[in-house]
Amino acid sequence: MKELKRKFETLSGIEIKELYTSEDLKNFKEEEKLGKPGSFPFTRGIHPNMYRGRLWTMRQYAGYGSAEETNERFKYLISQGQTGLSTAFDLPTQLGYDPDHPFSEGEIGKAGVSISNPIDMDILFKDIELDKVSTSMTINATAGILLGFYIYIAKQRNISIEKLAGTTQNDILKEFAARGNYIYPIEPSMRLVGDIIEFCSKYLPKWNPISISGYHYREAGANAVQELAFTFADAIAYVQEVLKRGIDVDEFAPRLSFFFNAHINFFEEIAKFRAARRIWAKIMKYKFNAKNENSLKLRFHTQTAGSSLTAQEPENNIIRTTIEALAAVLGGTQSLHTNSYDEALALPTEKSAKIALRTQQIIAYETGVADTVDPLAGSYFIEKLTDEIEERVFEYLEKIEKMGGAIECIRNGYFQSEIAESSYKYQKEIENKERYIIGVNVFRTENEQKIEIFRLSEQAIDNILKRLKEFKNSRDKSYIKALEELKKKAKTNENLMPYILNAIENKATLGEISDALREVWGEYDRL
Repeated sequence: MKELKRKFETLSGIEIKELYTSEDLKNFKEEEKLGKPGSFPFTRGIHPNMYRGRLWTMRQYAGYGSAEETNERFKYLISQGQTGLSTAFDLPTQLGYDPDHPFSEGEIGKAGVSISNPIDMDILFKDIELDKVSTSMTINATAGILLGFYIYIAKQRNISIEKLAGTTQNDILKEFAARGNYIYPIEPSMRLVGDIIEFCSKYLPKWNPISISGYHYREAGANAVQELAFTFADAIAYVQEVLKRGIDVDEFAPRLSFFFNAHINFFEEIAKFRAARRIWAKIMKYKFNAKNENSLKLRFHTQTAGSSLTAQEPENNIIRTTIEALAAVLGGTQSLHTNSYDEALALPTEKSAKIALRTQQIIAYETGVADTVDPLAGSYFIEKLTDEIEERVFEYLEKIEKMGGAIECIRNGYFQSEIAESSYKYQKEIENKERYIIGVNVFRTENEQKIEIFRLSEQAIDNILKRLKEFKNSRDKSYIKALEELKKKAKTNENLMPYILNAIENKATLGEISDALREVWGEYDRL
């Protein structure tokens, strides 16, 4: 292969010059663009000493099969040095169906752990001290119910809910535009998001009630600029949803969190994270007039790019993930998940999950990259790229606002069409060998690698169904009254979290609570 490369541009289509010099930054104002770490506009990080004071949280995403199986994986990862938990739920749980529902057949425990009642949740966190660990839950349409289960078991263990630390993803807009795991129409879905934010701001001071996710936009095919633009447009919509309830922005904004993708274009990703902090600080300060400095700070979790993993030569994914994780760290993430090399084939094995965690630990403890804050600051290339990304994101945000905001753009398919166009462009570049994927369109080998594949236990699924049946048989009729009360309140403007908690305390299941709201609101029909 004589020619190294045919295109010199980032994945977002930003042209890369052969050489960057001071001329590229001749109008660069350091105080305005950078400032100090921990100070506006937070380009260099949200803490003055960043990782010198505390490393990022190593939060490996896990969940499969039954609560028992996932609990064992959690405890294994903690024993290997993981510092935070992140829970994946199966499709029935995400879509509000109990495992005994016909729609759940064939999907129980496949994409994550099956949780339909508080007993499942209690087993999921068996022998794990809820007031000593932070827990992230990737859950959206049923976020209030899963948070309710978590609150319920904390109370059962005599733990004050004020001590609970963690995150519910609770970002429904990206589900409508990029992922598809929604239940209700947009308006009541937004109401539920606002209810959770409002409830947590009052009763769970250490909990992040939402993790506004660019990750799934990126996985659907968006580029880096679109990832930030669509995510911040969604964030603006959520802030407006809570503000219209008469709540001051500084009462809830400090607990808003974000979730971004670390893709393979190394320097663009570093610049993206730096630009993201600056963009969010400006949005909160100038658009929403936030006064609390913590309201201006972009706190985010990062996951390496699942879409960059290949089924061909899967062990190459270890290198891809390492580079992406390094970009996230150099970009200043607060927590990080590193993908396992076998995820393009199946759920991670214990071996591959351990390698993924060790990748973070080697970066943290061996490389020295955490020794100083924002080590690439001042690079002509990095600063120019950071500025370029910021400028392009604000251009998108201005256009989105003129079109009526994120919700209207999702309704009219604008986000979806932009993602589809970007995805098509990227795929054509791969097919035309304008971008190389090692082992796929260049340096291919015909020898198949033998990789151990994780298999779900059929016995575990039987146990899930048996436990649910026993749970339903153990209760009286009080759950029916609680569900009727929930339906009644769903027709008002009251915050629904207390009524969801009441239904849980009276032994209503996830599916029953979801069905009660379906009865009032119906389901979203994208046609």
